[in-house]
Amino acid sequence: MIDVAPKSLTDFEAIPREGTRTKPGKGRLLAMPLVAMLLGSAGWYGLTQFEGSHAAVAVAGPVPDVTVATPATRDVDVRLTGLGQFSAIDRVELRAQVGGTLTEIHFKDGDIVRKGDLLFVIDPRPYEIKLAQAKAMVETAKARLGLADSQLARSQSLARSQFATQETLDQRVNEQSAARAAIDDAEARVRDAKLDLEYTRVTAPFSGRLGARQVSLGGLIAGSRAAASATTLLATIVSLDPIYLDFDMSEQDWIKFQRSRDQKQPLAKTVTASLSDEAGFDRQGKLDFVDNVMNRSSGTIHARATYANPDLFLSPGQFARVRVALSKPAPALLVPDAAVLPDQSDSVVMTVGDDDVVTPKKVEVGDLRDGLRVIRAGLTPTDRVIVDGIVRARPGTKVSAKLATVAVAPAQN
Repeated sequence: MIDVAPKSLTDFEAIPREGTRTKPGKGRLLAMPLVAMLLGSAGWYGLTQFEGSHAAVAVAGPVPDVTVATPATRDVDVRLTGLGQFSAIDRVELRAQVGGTLTEIHFKDGDIVRKGDLLFVIDPRPYEIKLAQAKAMVETAKARLGLADSQLARSQSLARSQFATQETLDQRVNEQSAARAAIDDAEARVRDAKLDLEYTRVTAPFSGRLGARQVSLGGLIAGSRAAASATTLLATIVSLDPIYLDFDMSEQDWIKFQRSRDQKQPLAKTVTASLSDEAGFDRQGKLDFVDNVMNRSSGTIHARATYANPDLFLSPGQFARVRVALSKPAPALLVPDAAVLPDQSDSVVMTVGDDDVVTPKKVEVGDLRDGLRVIRAGLTPTDRVIVDGIVRARPGTKVSAKLATVAVAPAQN
């Protein structure tokens, strides 16, 4: 009996069955996939063992260090904040109402002027001639009235003696009435000529600041009292004291404002403002106007406050930060603004419990106060909030917490 037991897997595959014929090398080709499967399984097992040991090393690594602090407490009020822009209460384009040659300019560009100050002079001589003609027409009309009075008196005397007909008497009465009307017309022409002569002197309609002049000496000025579009623009003037501060409130802010204000009192709220180089909100104005409709495209409503500007420091077009107080100061919690994380439409802070495990908490935030974020709801005074190292903290993991204190500046108006 011949021993045909295979010495290896390759040899087993290479043994031909009885009654069959095999091609050279076929056994080796059939063995190769099986060998590859065995090697792949061994490699996968080794990789799994490596990853397991690596994960075990990672878990056993150092606990991340973070800094935590309890929220600070301070009395703060509920307020609306935004950006506003100053605008002039009065703004006028100075246009000529009579035509002629510009002969005098009595200001420099950008000057502060008072109401009634002389600014421009248009050649008055043609209008002085027109006024003299109108006055002469008044004297002529008065002379005609005197003649008509004399003729009427004579006709009335003759009519009593029956030497004048009634027709003649009626004619003299009508002539007297026409003479009186002619006087009224001539006097109206005198007033019109005087008005034109006054318009040759362009004065400031109110106190304010002038812009750059748009004409030069000797220029021909087109003027008309009827059509402003056909007149020459001389300059612009804006009022400065008092001055408006215009700003917009979002729909959400408008709802808060409506719910907080006292309905028993008129709309008279204090609006504080601060310029770009000012730290405090020391400028106080009076909210005197809120529009009657919400802007559908922007979802805001327009509001306006009035500010005194005796030193004329504020200028139309200037921007300022705006605050509108909605309630009296009340205790509130504050945390560093960097500790508040956005979460879609919500805000969260990372807290550390007694077991040193990180737990996120959803909070309702307010505005910024001296670099600190006001927390309206969601936190307690004893919560330990992560204020530093928040990038190393993961919810549900343990951390090494170091306690710190939130520095709070004194309350400001």
